[in-house]
Amino acid sequence: MGFLDFPFAAASDSVDARRFPRHQEVLRYIQAFARRFHLDGLVRLRTEVLAVTTKDDDEGSSWRVRWRRNAAAAGEQEEEEEEVFDAVVVCNGHYTEPRTAADDIPGLDAWPPGKQMHSHSYRVPGPFADQVVVIVGASNSGADISREIAGVAREVHMADRWAPAATCRRLPGYRNLWLRSMVERADADGTTVVFRDGSSVRADVVMHCTGYKYSFPFLLTAAGDGDTAVVSVDDNRIHPLYKHVFVPQLAPHLAFIGLPFKVIPFPMFQLQASWVAGALSGRIQLPSEEEMMEDVRALYSELEVMGWPVRYTHCMKHSQFEYDEWLAEQCQCGGEAGTRTVEEWRKDMFNATRKKKLQCPETYRDEWDDHHLLEQAYQDFNNYL
Repeated sequence: MGFLDFPFAAASDSVDARRFPRHQEVLRYIQAFARRFHLDGLVRLRTEVLAVTTKDDDEGSSWRVRWRRNAAAAGEQEEEEEEVFDAVVVCNGHYTEPRTAADDIPGLDAWPPGKQMHSHSYRVPGPFADQVVVIVGASNSGADISREIAGVAREVHMADRWAPAATCRRLPGYRNLWLRSMVERADADGTTVVFRDGSSVRADVVMHCTGYKYSFPFLLTAAGDGDTAVVSVDDNRIHPLYKHVFVPQLAPHLAFIGLPFKVIPFPMFQLQASWVAGALSGRIQLPSEEEMMEDVRALYSELEVMGWPVRYTHCMKHSQFEYDEWLAEQCQCGGEAGTRTVEEWRKDMFNATRKKKLQCPETYRDEWDDHHLLEQAYQDFNNYL
C-alpha cells in the first residue's frame, strides 16, 4: 500500500513490523514520508476549512478559502481568516461521515442510538459481552468486527447484501457466528430484526458496517446565478468528475484526490496528485470541457449497463490497475509516455492477498506463500533506500 517512491517496509523506528500492521505503524510511515519530502511546513494542523467559494474579478477566477484555527488546546482564542488561491484540491477523505442502512430497512430508523451504531464508533469488543449483535454488512469492516465480537458475544449475525435469501449458516470455527441474508425489516419496538428468509432474532444491538458518505460541507461553489451547484453528491456519486478527479467546468482549478474506494490507496492517490500538479503547472493538457463531460456520460452509461448502483460510481476494485496505468501515462511519470510505473509484483500481491483472505480469513495476515513477490518488492525498494 506504500507510495511508489517511498517503500512501506519495516524500519528501525517501526512500532509494528508485521506485514499487516496496526494503524500506529501506518501513521509512522506517513510521518516518515512527510519528513523525507519536507512536507511538515506545508501542513496547517488544527485548522478547519469553513468555506470554499469562487471569486471572479478582473484578474480572472480564483478561490476564497475561509478557515478557522482551533486554538482551544493551546489556550488561545479561535480565529477565522480568509485567503485567496488560484486553485483548490479537495483531499478530505471519505471515512468520517457514516452511512447507515436505517433508510433502507423499514422500522430500523425507530431504533434509538443505544440500540444501533456505526462501525465508525467501534473500538473494542468488550461492551458486547453476552449480547446478540446483528452486523449489517459483510465487507472488510463487517467481517473483521464480526469475528472479533464473536469472542465475547452470545450470538453474532452478519447480514450480507449479496447472500441468497435462504442463507443462514454458521461460519467454520465459530459456535456463535452466523452468515445471514440481508435484514428485511426491523420491528419498531427496537427488539427484533427479520431477515430475507423470514427468520428473525431478538437483537441487543445493530451495528452498521455499511461504509461512508462523501461530504464536502465547506464547498460552496455554485455556477451561474447560484441556483445550480457545479459539484453535487447524489447517492455517493460526486458529479461531474472527469476520471474521478477534475470538475470539467472548472478544470484544472478544482480537483478531488482520493475518492476511489476498494483500491490500493497510496499509489493511486499519488498518481492522481501528480496528474493534478502537472495540469496546474501547464505541463499536462486536459481535454476540453465538452470532451470531459462526454467521458463522464460514457462512464455513467457503462455503469448502468453493468447494473452497477449509483453509489458504487467511485468503486474501482475491478479497474484500479488499468486506471493507475492510465494516470501514469498522462503524467509521463517514467520519463516518457507509455512507461509503466505500477510494478507487476504490486498487482500480483494484491490479487494473491485478496484470494488468500477469502480462503483463510483467520490466518491470511500471518501466513502467506508469495515470497517471490516479496523478493521482487525488496529489489525495487533498494532503488529508493
